[in-house]
Parts: sequence; C-alpha cells; structure tokens
Amino acid sequence: MTPAARRRNVAPPREALLAAAMATIAESGLDGLTMAGLGREVGMSSGHLLYYFRTKDELLLQTLEWSENRLGAERSALLSRQAPTAERLAAYVDLYVPQGPRDPHWTLWLEVWNRSQNADAGARARQAAIEGAWHRDLVALLAEGISRGEFRSVDPDRFAARLRALLDGFSVHVAVGIPGTGRAQVLAHVREFLDEALLTAES
Repeated sequence: MTPAARRRNVAPPREALLAAAMATIAESGLDGLTMAGLGREVGMSSGHLLYYFRTKDELLLQTLEWSENRLGAERSALLSRQAPTAERLAAYVDLYVPQGPRDPHWTLWLEVWNRSQNADAGARARQAAIEGAWHRDLVALLAEGISRGEFRSVDPDRFAARLRALLDGFSVHVAVGIPGTGRAQVLAHVREFLDEALLTAES
C-alpha cells in the first residue's frame, strides 16, 4: 500500500469531522450537509461515517454538542472576568443571541430540537444537558449580582427561566430573519427589559 493510500484510510479525529460538519452548515446550510458530501470533504465514505455516527440525527446532535462545548468555554471565560456583574450579564446575552440570519449554531440548534420529537430518552437527556449548562451559569450570575447589591432581590432560578425564554424567542426571530427583529434590535429590547426588571438604582 502506498503512503497516499494509507493516508486516505486513516480516519480524521472526531473533532475534525464535527468541525467539518459545522463548516458545511455555515457555508451551505443544513440542506448542504449530507453523509456523502461530508465524507467527500474529509476523505471518508458515507458508510464509514455511519459507523461513527449511526444516523444523521446523531451526527447533528454530536455537532451541536461540539459547538456548545466551544461556546461553553467562551462563556466560562466571559463570566469569570473581574468585571461588574451587569457587564458580564450583557456579555452572556451577547453570546446567546445569534449573529444574524442563518447563524450556523442556531440553525443547527433549531434542527436538533425539531427532530427531538422522535428522539430517544438518551438523546433528549443530552439536549437537556446543553440547556442546563446555560441555565446554571445564568442562575449563578444572577445570584452573584443579587448578593453584591447590583441586582434586585429576585428568585435567580425563576428569573433565569423567564429571561432565557425571552432570549430564545427573540433568537429564533433573529436566526430565521424575521423583519424588525435584527440582532441590534433584540439586544436593545433585552437591555431595556433588564434595566427595568433587574438593575437597581445604583447599578
């Protein structure tokens, strides 16, 4: 076997496969992501990819988990900064809201949740874990702001649930490109809501 043939038979690491899947979504949307096309991109057969992922649903979920791990690291770095809690909350919101229509992470997120109606319990638990990480970080941030007197005394868990519902609704509008709900407008709406509902007069 020639060196070139050996290289073609060596499967790329899983992270490279998931990065390639996300890059395809960013460039061509979900319609452009097929097992055959991804296989050509990384030099593998679609059958070999199915060995790794079993189904396209599993490929999509693993790609979302990979993307969320990267966002989680970025979120952790933002929230651990030495900065006022309100400033870090604004950074959380900025990271949460899509960059614009067809944002690849949100496109993938919407597709995975759409398919979750038929997902098994294990897949649904993995999706819930993604949501849980965002929620826990937000609850902790709110609790810190309350303890420092930057935020009003609210129930952090209940407020986080409501704020994330607001962010999800606005973010879907941004991701699908509904007129009048661009990213800048959404961030302004959320900032106004937080000013009215959460910030103290001293903040």
